[in-house]
Amino acid sequence: MNLKISPGVTGSPLERADQFRIDDAKMSELRASLRTRILKLNDLDPDISPEGALQWGSFADCGEEDELLFLGMDGESPCFAPLSMDRPAQGNRAYAVWQYLGIMPPKEAATYAAARSLIEWHRGHRFCSKCGNETRVAKAGWARHCDNCGAEHFPRVDPVVIMLAEYEGKALVGRQPRFPPDRYSALAGFVEPGESLEEAVARELHEEAGVRATEVRYLASQPWPFPNSLMMACIAPVEDDAITLDEQEIEDAKWVTRDEVRAALAGDPGAPFICPPPFAIAHTLFSHWVDAD
Repeated sequence: MNLKISPGVTGSPLERADQFRIDDAKMSELRASLRTRILKLNDLDPDISPEGALQWGSFADCGEEDELLFLGMDGESPCFAPLSMDRPAQGNRAYAVWQYLGIMPPKEAATYAAARSLIEWHRGHRFCSKCGNETRVAKAGWARHCDNCGAEHFPRVDPVVIMLAEYEGKALVGRQPRFPPDRYSALAGFVEPGESLEEAVARELHEEAGVRATEVRYLASQPWPFPNSLMMACIAPVEDDAITLDEQEIEDAKWVTRDEVRAALAGDPGAPFICPPPFAIAHTLFSHWVDAD
């Protein structure tokens, strides 16, 4: 489907060059290149310009114990992210990064998302899940190897569905207690083992709001590096508009019209809710829905 607005945090210009990751000689050559660039990070937060562009440095910017994770090629320039293992996996959201994402172009945010997710994965998988021994970085940062039992471990992403239920020209929006005041979004939840995306959408809508989907239409996806999710946006017509909230998950939910969503997207102070920021795929989902016929 062609979208008028592409999701945020997508479109990185880097070519991932998977074929280089298993070639030790090639990786040594890339690390030694005068074109090599190292992503500048303040732990997990990006170092950006006033315009939101990622900042890149050289080996001089790395710590003595840092590993280098190969992000890909930007033309002829090999790009790496530094990995320091002296900090634990963050595991929760660093809210300070929201202000950076608010000014970063989507392609810059996408490169940052790959680096951040990869770093957090390494920090959280230091030990082998099969034998408990310490593992080491392998495949240029895209795996960890256990020298004790020979197991290889690879980065994973957690699939998450985010969806708008719709009924007779209205969409269902909800808010969690942790949201800023008046912020509402689409409902969302993790896909469970043995479940399709469509089944996850239908289950989450019924569990959180008591509505039953009659159809599920996939729209678009977005990586979400907090720490390693893949958000998959869907629209789901439902049987009726009766809401039964799961108050452990959702603080409030309500039906809104297209005009009300347009007002929220435009930042109208008279809108009935505040829309998620443009870099969130919920914003893309709202934008598509208000223009859909």
